[in-house]
Amino acid sequence: MQGGARAWAVWAVGLSAYVVAVLHRTSLGVAGLDAQHRFAIGAGALASFAVLQLLVYAALQVPVGLLLDRFGSLRLVVAGALIMASGQALMAFTEGVGGAVAARILVGAGDAMTFISVLRLVPQWFPSGRVPVVTQLTGIVGQLGQVLSAVPLAALLAGAGWTTAFVCASASGLFVAIVALVAMHDTPDRRVNSGDPIEFRRLGADLAAAWRHPGTRLGLWTHFTSQFPGTVFALMWGYPFLVAGEGLSRGVASTLLTLFVVVGMVGGPLLGVLVQRHPMRRSWLVLGVIAAGGLGWGLVIAWPGRAPLAVVVLLVIALGLGGPGSMIGFEFARTFNPPNRLGTATGIVNVGGFVASLLTIMLVGLILDARTGGHADYDIADFKAAMAVQYAIGIIGVAGILRTRRLARQRLAAEGIHVRPLREILAERGWFSAQRLGKG
Repeated sequence: MQGGARAWAVWAVGLSAYVVAVLHRTSLGVAGLDAQHRFAIGAGALASFAVLQLLVYAALQVPVGLLLDRFGSLRLVVAGALIMASGQALMAFTEGVGGAVAARILVGAGDAMTFISVLRLVPQWFPSGRVPVVTQLTGIVGQLGQVLSAVPLAALLAGAGWTTAFVCASASGLFVAIVALVAMHDTPDRRVNSGDPIEFRRLGADLAAAWRHPGTRLGLWTHFTSQFPGTVFALMWGYPFLVAGEGLSRGVASTLLTLFVVVGMVGGPLLGVLVQRHPMRRSWLVLGVIAAGGLGWGLVIAWPGRAPLAVVVLLVIALGLGGPGSMIGFEFARTFNPPNRLGTATGIVNVGGFVASLLTIMLVGLILDARTGGHADYDIADFKAAMAVQYAIGIIGVAGILRTRRLARQRLAAEGIHVRPLREILAERGWFSAQRLGKG
């Protein structure tokens, strides 16, 4: 039976694996300044660690989606947790750049297996009416991993030191792998649910069919544009920006990163309910989230010198909505694709935000290096110049959303489903006059 106590228990096991995956993913962000000193590297080289991690993550999304359709969630979640644990163990003891690079590759590879595998559990265990909300809860509650990196991991780095901190991170990955192996089931009827044997011709056909549907590409551009500002902030540059740029203490910076997660946890279920009630207005919710992030950064960048703490808090709140907004991309994938290629479509969508994030992380690092000569001696003006590059990535993403939304609506119209323009609905409710509507 879908949606009972057993369903919530299995989902909680998968969610715990995702929480730990987010801890691994964001660990380099809070360790960034320590890593620069440990490995004697500049901002560009540090950014390359995160970029490589995200590149591996993004490159594996479609292959992992295909493997997910074939082998199910349980096997991929366990494998991902073990791979990430090995990466963090390597990071704990390495003293050279080569070892650190290999460690982040392992983290990226294991991380790539986790999130979409947990998402795959949701429609298997819950009725369709609950799927949007549970999907949002998965993405947002999973961000508690950022709290684990921002608070206990940061405290271990400052106290016990680098090796102890990353050994503990590795141990958490091993623990969730054991829990998943014992308690997770792919479906209510089967502990391990295998799909059809992999046939490359069929895989190519499924991949092509998922990509050709404009709804899948709308999901990709949604994820691309709404996720990357928050990911760049939490994964790499937020902590250095707050400490070295805004001059805040490490404790205050950790508190703000925790606020970032809390905002997402509150906003996620609200967006999930709105998506459930207004499925034909999902793209407008996405555009609103993107606008909030753009306005937040605009206020901070335009502020003379360092922004007041209240302004930085507003920025963090705006960025915190990006994660829930990006989850709407997976709803596009789910509703525009049949179940047999859902893993493939989800993988395509998940590529978007991480490609945007890795590009932005690298560009920010290169700009910081260009302005400081490769020395970790940053001024707020350096961060403002570097963070402004996000607008270029955002414009590309919004253009992609608008184009694929139009194509998706044309596809729906061809199937006999008409999506009324928002301005027409607002005019009916008295927001616009008939004359103004005619001019629009």
